[in-house]
Amino acid sequence: MGATTKVLCLVVRRQPQLWLQLRGEARVKGVQALQQCMPSQQQQQQQQQQQKGKQETPSKDGSAAGEVKTNKKNVRRWENGFEIEELAMGQPNGKLAKAGKKCMMKYVGRLKSTGKVFDQTQGKKTFAFRLGVGEVIKGWDLGVQGMRVGDKRRIVIPPQLGYGSSGVKGAIPPNATLEFEMELVDVK
Repeated sequence: MGATTKVLCLVVRRQPQLWLQLRGEARVKGVQALQQCMPSQQQQQQQQQQQKGKQETPSKDGSAAGEVKTNKKNVRRWENGFEIEELAMGQPNGKLAKAGKKCMMKYVGRLKSTGKVFDQTQGKKTFAFRLGVGEVIKGWDLGVQGMRVGDKRRIVIPPQLGYGSSGVKGAIPPNATLEFEMELVDVK
C-alpha cells in the first residue's frame, strides 16, 4: 500500500465527513484506498474468532492490552494505570456513546496527586465533543466509549493517555495523572 493510499485510508477511517467532500479523481482514489485498507470478509471473520472472549482494553498507546483484575466489582483497571469506575448507570436502552457521535458531558477534572480541580463544567452547561476522532485526550475517548445517557463514571488517566510530559501551562503539571468524574448527558 502506497503512502497516498495510507493517508487516504486514515482520512476515510478517522474523518469520513472529509472524505464525503472529495470530488472527481480524489474521490475515486479515496474509494480505492478504502478498498485496500478495509479487511476482506474472511479476514474480518478470522479477527473476530481471534478476539472472541477477549475484551478490547486500552494500553499505553491506546491499543488493546490486558486488563488487571481488581477486588471492586464496578472498577476496571489496566496495566498502564488507566481506570474506569462505574458510579451510576443510566437507562439500559439509553443512547450509546460510540465513535463518531457527538457526546455532551458534565465533568470535574482533578489532579490525582493533590485532588486539585483544574477544570469543570459550570452549572447546567455541558462540554460537547465528537467521540473517537481526536478532539479530546485519548483517555477521554477511551473512558467515554460505551457509556449510555445518564451513566456516571470516574476515570483515572495516566500521563501517556492525557497531556504527557508537556502538561498544560498553569493548570496541569508535566506527567500528571488525571481523575475525572463525568456524566453523559446526551448523544447526537
